Amino acid sequence: MDAVSSLALASSLSWASGLRLYATVCIIGLLAKFNYIHLPKSWDILSDPIVISVAGILMIIEFLADKIPYFDSAWDSIQTFIRIPAGALLAMGAINSNDPMIATIAALLGGSLTGLTHATKAGSRALINTSPEPVSNIAASFGEEGLLLGGGWLALTHPMVFIGVLIFFVLVMLWLIPKLWRGIQSALVHIGKVNRQND
Repeated sequence: MDAVSSLALASSLSWASGLRLYATVCIIGLLAKFNYIHLPKSWDILSDPIVISVAGILMIIEFLADKIPYFDSAWDSIQTFIRIPAGALLAMGAINSNDPMIATIAALLGGSLTGLTHATKAGSRALINTSPEPVSNIAASFGEEGLLLGGGWLALTHPMVFIGVLIFFVLVMLWLIPKLWRGIQSALVHIGKVNRQND
């Protein structure tokens, strides 16, 4: 695997983990098991049937949890402690370097990318949950899954294009996160005012 492909794999795994960790592990494991992709030796474990099965069960649970307003935000809160370290480990394994410094840098950058993606996803879903109708929540969830599949395909088939698109996405996420935070704060203030008026 050349350097560009390794970088695209590492960054795509980190980015995708911030959206859907279990789907990422399950899909990559299946693709490796059936020889559609070749993972570094360090990640042979991902194609183990037990790992694929556990990731598949968790993927189904997450798929359902992500469609339920408010419950999805509670799920995202719990996943903060799982997605970010897992994204860091996946990036480190994808780079597959024996140099501890390179492996550490890959883990730091991978974890940061996962954290940024997760924060954007969780923040946008929390803001969407302030809407009383459930349609926007479900549409956002399916949109994230489509983004995951499209991004994964791009990373595996056109790694250089994926890296360029990912840089654009990172800039958008950095621009979006402060706005999401302000939106959530405004929504909470509004809910607090409504509750006080009802009391």
